[in-house]
Amino acid sequence: MDAFEFHNPVKIVFGRGKVNSTGKHINGMAKKVLLCFGKSSAKKSGTLEKVTSSLNEHGISWIELSDIKSNPLLSKVREGIELAETNSIEAVVAVGGGSVMDTAKAVAAGTVIKRGDIWDCFLGKTEIASALPVITVPTLAASGSEMNGFMVITDEENNLKLAAGSPHVYPAVSILDPELTFSVPADYTAYGGVDAICHLLEPFFNGSWPDTPVQDRITYGLIRAIADATERCLANPYDYNARANLMWGATLALNGLTKTGVGEHFFPVHMIEHSISAIFDVPHGAGLAALLPGWMEWFASSGHDSRVAELGVNIYGIAKEGNAAENAWSTVKQFANWLTSIGCPNDLKSLSITEKDHAAISENAMVQAGIWGIQEYSVDVVMDILARCQRWD
Repeated sequence: MDAFEFHNPVKIVFGRGKVNSTGKHINGMAKKVLLCFGKSSAKKSGTLEKVTSSLNEHGISWIELSDIKSNPLLSKVREGIELAETNSIEAVVAVGGGSVMDTAKAVAAGTVIKRGDIWDCFLGKTEIASALPVITVPTLAASGSEMNGFMVITDEENNLKLAAGSPHVYPAVSILDPELTFSVPADYTAYGGVDAICHLLEPFFNGSWPDTPVQDRITYGLIRAIADATERCLANPYDYNARANLMWGATLALNGLTKTGVGEHFFPVHMIEHSISAIFDVPHGAGLAALLPGWMEWFASSGHDSRVAELGVNIYGIAKEGNAAENAWSTVKQFANWLTSIGCPNDLKSLSITEKDHAAISENAMVQAGIWGIQEYSVDVVMDILARCQRWD
């Protein structure tokens, strides 16, 4: 196990009906907040009314930043920053999925940035030195943004979807009420499960430290629990315990716990998917699903078949004594079949992406690769991966 530092300052308030305590947990932190939410689901489901009623109860006023879309936009972040500055906002509240939470984080950081523009933080030109307090009320189990210091935003003018992170944008409080996810449609429920599992697979496969049995076993357990909860939610969207397990599993998948001690690592599948969703505006989880089987096949063929096989042994019960290459192939095939079983794509063809699009995706991905310092993933390497992802048989 490699040396590490682990610190997570987020207060989690979890359980049925906890959305009604939102104002209580903001009280004393802020008296005027920017309330961020999406296009219509938070209003239609009644979630927004519950949050605002709780804010009213504690004398907290708000200004709205609405119509935040999936694959959140830099222009919306800048709109939020202007609202926050103009109205002397003291905290930012996100009611929605990862896109809303990431927008809230970017607004919170951009409002107090001392020089430059918030996008400079995503380009790696400057660091986030402070931020307004962020409070999240997630309505989708997927991104884990409710318990980490990362955010992803799309510059729609340049078709760039980039990530940034800072200890300053960890939420102060996150209200996790599984009932708020009852109304999530089947496709986005499945995409959320895939996103959470990918958050676990990236450090598992890409960590540089060779001996991490504690992290590996946590990863196996969370993958199995998230996959099971996803299937249960699809079978019965109103199964509270299934929704609760999916929500908490997705939170734990990217709160920093499973990547501790795995050594230097990066998230290449997310890197490539960010380019896909920036160019084609596909749902993030769908893009990850379309990439994962092909990427895993490429990873196994690049000298890591034993690591892929190890996942299959512990997740799918593949015989440990078998040939590593054959076991790796069986692992990828079973994972691809599972994606199909929950209604997700498992190749790029399913997203109407063709071979003609590969060059643009690969070139786009080089921007994030350069910022992250990922030298192993050249244009040629990404092109090879995309070719394997184009059609899964």
